[in-house]
Amino acid sequence: VISADGYIVTNNHVIEDADEIEIEFFPGANQPAQLLPAVLVGTDPNTDIALLKVEYDTPLSFVNFGDSNGPGSRVGDWVMAMGNPLGQGFSVSAGIISARNRSLQGTYDDYIQTDAAINRGNSGGPLFNMDGDVIGVNTAILSPNGGSIGIGFAMSSDVVIKVVAQLEEFGETRRGWLGVRIQDVTADMIGAIDGLENVRGAMVTDVPAGPAENAGMEAGDIIMLFDGIAIEDTRE
Repeated sequence: VISADGYIVTNNHVIEDADEIEIEFFPGANQPAQLLPAVLVGTDPNTDIALLKVEYDTPLSFVNFGDSNGPGSRVGDWVMAMGNPLGQGFSVSAGIISARNRSLQGTYDDYIQTDAAINRGNSGGPLFNMDGDVIGVNTAILSPNGGSIGIGFAMSSDVVIKVVAQLEEFGETRRGWLGVRIQDVTADMIGAIDGLENVRGAMVTDVPAGPAENAGMEAGDIIMLFDGIAIEDTRE
């Protein structure tokens, strides 16, 4: 739950193709669980994020997003994952951030890798830093047997915050279009291209009709900076 008025974040694959969606709330000790029907506001399959909404008489308790690029989100920092692993009910696991900026298969991937136990059923749950802020949404694992072996992934809050804002406003994500096809700069290009001294940047391979062509981009150009920020590869 990310707001007092009932907005809820989960993974798209958790609710995909569902006819009805219910959210189970746990009010506290010795109180029965409560089911509330949820409305699907929008989904973004590219980042596997979905936004839901429930109605409730009083403001809901909610969590805050933190900075997934901030001081509490470094490799080695402690994190805590929450969810419903393997249908066993609400539980918590702890670990550290093993790596940052991981890409699994999507163009917009920016995963935090953690060794905190994440199993099936943890999907959509929050990954907290030690300040109690959500820096990721538990999404995937790498495993030969389907269980946690200490390689779990949470989509970074930096991505989720932007996606959620667009889902709330438009019901879908609306991304910009550069209008170029690009590839990584390789070591073979050093010396073959005037002025290229390091394996860095993104080489333009094709410029179809569109905004980049109108701006004067050409095939063979190498993008070294974007908005004044140095670029290491095409993913950046």
